[in-house]
Amino acid sequence: MPKKELLHEFAKLAVVLGVNPKKGQPLVISAPVEAHEFVEECARVAYEYGAGKVEVRWSNNTLSRLDYENVETDVLKVVANWQIERTKDQIERGVCMLNINSPDPELLEGIDADKIKAVRLEAMKASQPYQYYTMNNIGQWSIIAYPNKKWAKKVFPELSDDEALEKLWDAILYTSRVFEGKDVLKEWESHNQEMHEHARKMNEYNFESLHFKNKYGTDLRVGLAKGHIWCGGDEATPSGQIFNPNIPTEEVFTMPDRTKIDGTVTSTKPLNYGGKLISSFTLTFKDGKVIKAEAKDNGDTLDALLNTDEGSRSLGEVALISYDSPISKSGILFYNTLFDENASCHLALGACYPMTIEGGEKMSTEELYEKGGNDSMNHVDFMFGSEDMSVVGRTYDGQEIEVFKDGNFCI
Repeated sequence: MPKKELLHEFAKLAVVLGVNPKKGQPLVISAPVEAHEFVEECARVAYEYGAGKVEVRWSNNTLSRLDYENVETDVLKVVANWQIERTKDQIERGVCMLNINSPDPELLEGIDADKIKAVRLEAMKASQPYQYYTMNNIGQWSIIAYPNKKWAKKVFPELSDDEALEKLWDAILYTSRVFEGKDVLKEWESHNQEMHEHARKMNEYNFESLHFKNKYGTDLRVGLAKGHIWCGGDEATPSGQIFNPNIPTEEVFTMPDRTKIDGTVTSTKPLNYGGKLISSFTLTFKDGKVIKAEAKDNGDTLDALLNTDEGSRSLGEVALISYDSPISKSGILFYNTLFDENASCHLALGACYPMTIEGGEKMSTEELYEKGGNDSMNHVDFMFGSEDMSVVGRTYDGQEIEVFKDGNFCI
């Protein structure tokens, strides 16, 4: 556990900069029971900041594993009505949502992939009608990480449990820009401005497509939706309330045209999906759809992801991150998408973000689809960036502009 002062700064980052509650606005925190001290500090900061009632939804990785080991699929996959009603009630009350993420990267190793798929599918079906609240930024939401010993030992297997946990704490605070003696909000103000500048330049070029190539086998052309918008850093609700969805974040991202993706992409970091690690996988796209998928490990889990629904075989996001970002330079493989996606250019299988196209927040699902946007129960990021990544943008008048050279922005 970090010093009290650093834990307070971390909580201030999560609450004030992350979800930024309006005066009197309820805050819902989803968190593991192990993070109770941090949750208490977040609640303390939230009340000092003027938030309304703070509500907590607790979870526990060990209990989740026990459920999968001991409960029949037909029982485990049922989503209770009270869970759905709780979500509806929260949205109706206009809450802001803080998710404290503390994964065990190998939580469900050894569990039947079909069972995991069945349970996840029912959960996604139940939540899909309410995804608009966060996907459209109707209310503020944010994700921040909290370490645990199993996660820490996966990242630092050569260390003792306590040493690994301490080192993971240090890595999380460093990559989240929480430094002793510095104001975390000022650090993030500067960082957000830098990402806004990258997004501004990309929007000025208004590229028709991007061509990605590297030595690992990626040779992929991604068409961009007409009227796409590059976003990065903090975002805003329709009422103008500023918030930061992902902590940490290094990306600028936009909406691909789901029908105009062709070529091959190779992952450069493992994907933690459904409690299993999918490593060294390659996807081949034609006319926007994955037509071939190969993985070194847990290929059945990759297949389950791709076969969730029709939209899971296409893309909803393309994101650019310089290889020389703080997370990448740390040299740490976090086995956690929240961090690893911000060390590397990434793509997302599944749903698009409506705010990444002009007027998208006011479009229906059908209207977004007509514009080239993708619809799915999934939105799963995977990493394919590298130290030698080349990205060339093609404009509507046929110009080709070098966007990335040797893994970094060069515009």
